[in-house]
Amino acid sequence: MKKILVIEDESAIRRVLKKIIEEQDKNFQVFEAADGEEGLAEIKKQDFDLVLCDIKMPKKDGIEVLEETKKIKPEVPFVMISGHGDLETAVESMRKGAFDYIPKPPDLNRLLTSLRNALEHKELVVENKQLKKKVSKKYQMIGSSENMEQIKTLIERVAPTDARVLITGKNGTGKELVAHWIHQKSNRHRAPMVEVNCAAIPSELIESVLFGHVKGSFTGAYKDKKGKFEQANGGTLFLDEIGDMSLSAQAKVLRALQESRISRVGSDKDIKVDVRVIAATNKDLKKEIDEGKFREDLYHRLAVILIKVPSLNERREDVPELVNHFASTIAEEQGIPIKKFSKEAIDLLKEYDWTGNIRELRNVVERLIILSGKEVTEADVKMFVAK
Repeated sequence: MKKILVIEDESAIRRVLKKIIEEQDKNFQVFEAADGEEGLAEIKKQDFDLVLCDIKMPKKDGIEVLEETKKIKPEVPFVMISGHGDLETAVESMRKGAFDYIPKPPDLNRLLTSLRNALEHKELVVENKQLKKKVSKKYQMIGSSENMEQIKTLIERVAPTDARVLITGKNGTGKELVAHWIHQKSNRHRAPMVEVNCAAIPSELIESVLFGHVKGSFTGAYKDKKGKFEQANGGTLFLDEIGDMSLSAQAKVLRALQESRISRVGSDKDIKVDVRVIAATNKDLKKEIDEGKFREDLYHRLAVILIKVPSLNERREDVPELVNHFASTIAEEQGIPIKKFSKEAIDLLKEYDWTGNIRELRNVVERLIILSGKEVTEADVKMFVAK
C-alpha cells in the first residue's frame, strides 16, 4: 500500500483528490492535511511514499513545505498543485526538487500518470542508494593496524586530487579495494569507475579494449565500439595488473596520459578524454624496466603517488577484525546465523602463513563456517586449515 499525503487548504478540492486517487488505484492510501504546517507535522510524524502539495496556502506555502521536507526526508517525491497564476512559482518548485507540478483544475489522467511516475522514480532512487551501499560495503577496507591507518590517511589526502596513483602489492592484498576507496572519496565518485584487468586480455586485443575501434578495422569489428578510456570519461580508469600490458599498448597509454586524447583502432580521429588513471601491479616495475618489459616514461607518468599495500603477514593484528567481518558477511550472504570464533581459533589464525593474503583468509573463514559446529574452535582450525 502506497501512502500519499495531500496538502491542500481548500477542503472540497482535498476531498475530491482523495476520492479520485483511492478509487483509481486500490494500492493508494491517501492522508489529508489542511495547510502547510499540518502537512509538515504529518511528514515528520510518519513516512509517506509521495506528497501532493498545493503551492498557495496559509501558515506555510508549498515551497516552504518542500524545502523543509527535502532537508529531513530528501527521498520523498513532491507533486505540486498550482493555480494558473502560479506558473513561475511552480517552475521554481521544480528547481527546488519537486518531481512535477499539475495546474488547477487537475486533469485526472495527467495527475494519476504523474503520481505513478513519481512513485516509480522514488523506487529507482531507493534501489540505487541500496546498490551503492552494497558496493560500498563490498569495498570496505577492514583493519586498524598502523600499516592500514597509514594507507587510509594517504587515501584521504590523495583522493580529492586528480593525481595518478600506482598501487603495488602481492596478489590478494586488496589493491582493488584501495583503488575503489580513492574513487569513492574523489570528486569523480558520481562518474563511473571502469576496471580493466590487463593480464586477462590477449595482447592483440588490449588496444581495442582500451581505446575502442571503428567498424571494419579488423576481423570481427562489425560496428564502432567505445573503449574503456571513453567509457570512463569524467570518472576513473583502473588499470589492474598493468605490468602485464604489452609495450605497444603502453606507448598508446602514455600518449593518452600526456595529451588527454585517444584514437580508436582503425581511426586517425582524436577523441578528447577526461580520465583519472589508477594503476596496480604485483610486479616490481623497476625490475621490469631494467629488463626492457616496461616503459620507464610510462612508469613515471603513473607513479605520481605510490601506495604499497602490505601483505597480511605484515598486518597480523588485523586478522581478528577481518575474521569477524568475513564471518558476518558470509552469514548474511548465505542466510545463516553468524558463527563465533573462539579466542584460541583467532590466535591460531594470526600465526598462519598467509601466502594468499586477504583472499585466502576469506576462503578459510568460509570453509570453517561451513565445516565447524556452532562455534569455530582451535580444533576446527587445526583440522580444516592446512599448514
